[in-house]
Amino acid sequence: MWSLAPGSVKRVADIPVIDRSSTTDRVAAALRDMLFAGDLSPGEPLREVTLAEGFGVARSTVRESLQVLAAEGLVTRYPNRGVVVTELSEHDIAEIFEARLVLESAGVRAGAAGADLTTVTTALSTYAAAAQDGDQVVATHAHLEFHTSLVALLGNARLVSSADVLTGDLRLALASVERARGNARSQVADHRRLLTLMRAGDEATALTELQRHLAAAAVSVAGRVTGA
Repeated sequence: MWSLAPGSVKRVADIPVIDRSSTTDRVAAALRDMLFAGDLSPGEPLREVTLAEGFGVARSTVRESLQVLAAEGLVTRYPNRGVVVTELSEHDIAEIFEARLVLESAGVRAGAAGADLTTVTTALSTYAAAAQDGDQVVATHAHLEFHTSLVALLGNARLVSSADVLTGDLRLALASVERARGNARSQVADHRRLLTLMRAGDEATALTELQRHLAAAAVSVAGRVTGA
């Protein structure tokens, strides 16, 4: 045991780094990556036995990992059906985009009225870099972070939390859409135009641009979910 007498405690730099993540956390992270990469599709069943064998862990570990993902809304547990990758209905999608429009429109108004746009600018730069690299998983995350940064212009942590819930609900479906469209760079250009309008204080045109963008996204996501 270490002595805690004065002068005997090791310096922080001398203490080895310990991986505190549990096996449950690591399995949850691996499944989360598979979901966002499109390796697991909405509605697909997730069998504990199969996953346990694939990861080389106990079923109880997989069960706990699925509970973590269920709390995040990424998977859903149904009685007599087990756990499946969460899938959205057309009604769900319509509600999500309606709520996003309300929150993000308020953020755009704040930006056009003179709120500090530094965070939005940084989020756009991150999105542009991800789109350039071609990493779809990272680009989808950065895309949604840009939209959350609009809500953050309101300076209200509860509204940002609400935006996070909405983007969490949407992320799987949007990732599928963006893989299919493969137009991240074009999307970046649209977002850059929105930021330019906000900087210019052109609230009306900026709101029109946001509404156009979200309406098009809603149609794309609904079409992907329904197979239309």
